[in-house]
Amino acid sequence: MVTIKQTQLIEWLKNITLVIRENKDILTALDSEIGDADHGFNMERGFNKVSEKIDELSRSQDIAMLMKNTGMTLISSIGGASGPLYGTFFMQAGAVLGDKTEITLTDLKNSIENGVKGVKDRGRASVGDKTMIDVLEPAVQSLSESVGENLSLEQALSNMVDVAKNGMKSTIDMIAKKGRASYLGERSIGHQDAGATSSYLILKALKETIN
Repeated sequence: MVTIKQTQLIEWLKNITLVIRENKDILTALDSEIGDADHGFNMERGFNKVSEKIDELSRSQDIAMLMKNTGMTLISSIGGASGPLYGTFFMQAGAVLGDKTEITLTDLKNSIENGVKGVKDRGRASVGDKTMIDVLEPAVQSLSESVGENLSLEQALSNMVDVAKNGMKSTIDMIAKKGRASYLGERSIGHQDAGATSSYLILKALKETIN
């Protein structure tokens, strides 16, 4: 496969809803250990709303508008800090795509990279802070390397998900530096970050949809 079509990204959104629903209890359990115990519930609510609006979202004239509308839906329906962060990710991911209705691997890299930049600007987190950035930034680096090596889209997505999984697991041994978890200091060590986990699930859903 050379490009990702808009219809495939719509399927991705549907699949995110399913995977978040399936993992809601796991996300909530992770968040209950060092957070507010609401991440799974909030993420499910947000993507359920995306799913409810999928027919409307499908009428978006291009991928940029699809991502923008998805982000706006998430911001308005996910509670807590997650809504602005995940909403910003999708909105900024679409902002660099112009009027494209299908995208290349390079486009995908640019899109996710801009989405991550938006999340970092809003959340002020970096790799090592025990957040979703520990998954998303390495994923962007992996995509950049795949573009440089001229890998196939399928291989690039597989590499991205492997790196994202490692990033998710790496949060277990970190001290949280952002959010409520940061109040625990060293007691946050030994717990996997819920936001990193949901970010991994979102990227994994992309790979499984496309591949």
